[in-house]
Amino acid sequence: MAKKPATSEEKSKRLRERIALSLPVKVYGRETLQHDWSEMSRLVDVTPFGARLRITRPTEVGRLLLLTMAMPRPLRCFDHVEDQYRVWSLVRNVKLLDPAANKGALLEIGVAFVGKRPPRSFEIDPRRRYEIAQSSVEAGLWSVREEAGPLLSEVSTTDKRKETRHTIPIEVLIEVFDDKQEVSASEKTVTENISAQGAAVFTSLDLSPGQFVNVSSEIYGVKALAVVRSRRVGPEGIPRLHLEFIGSEWPL
Repeated sequence: MAKKPATSEEKSKRLRERIALSLPVKVYGRETLQHDWSEMSRLVDVTPFGARLRITRPTEVGRLLLLTMAMPRPLRCFDHVEDQYRVWSLVRNVKLLDPAANKGALLEIGVAFVGKRPPRSFEIDPRRRYEIAQSSVEAGLWSVREEAGPLLSEVSTTDKRKETRHTIPIEVLIEVFDDKQEVSASEKTVTENISAQGAAVFTSLDLSPGQFVNVSSEIYGVKALAVVRSRRVGPEGIPRLHLEFIGSEWPL
């Protein structure tokens, strides 16, 4: 009996099936126009359209990273004759890891391959976040667009959040890291309000939107990675940091 030809839906599904492949990969990230970083890692699994891997540096959903690897040619969407496959990749999901139990890895990330070059806006501000615009099976890559609304816009006290912020003063330690991932500054402070997804904390630290910090509570035994969304000064003259937790939620 003749084998029934595969439908376009079946072909598309097969292209997206994950292949376990522990392939060495160089990861390049650019935090600001003045600061970039790179590290070696290994893929966990891969498809022609994306991959999963672990990194020791902080990042967040929507950031762009450059991956360089000796990708098997049947899985490539371009540069089939080059030894190394260099592809810009969009972070789609983030999972927080215990570095002590994962050889120093801080995060497990899933990325979508988006092409040979980043958007022009990335060259102006590498902290820009993007989202998937549309997919193309023929091109084999995702296309990206900037997230709707102002980039890393200030979180006002009147904005509508998905989760209610609770006005709870929790003592926390904020740790800021330098280019070498060493603590460059720290501050013991309290939260103005907090939810499972983020918090506002009183601060004397001068941090910019897009910077990463560790937030921990000795009393509750909680430690979380967070990104600064904004810094504002309240009506009484005290600055606040508005933080969003990455890869995990704060257990309220």
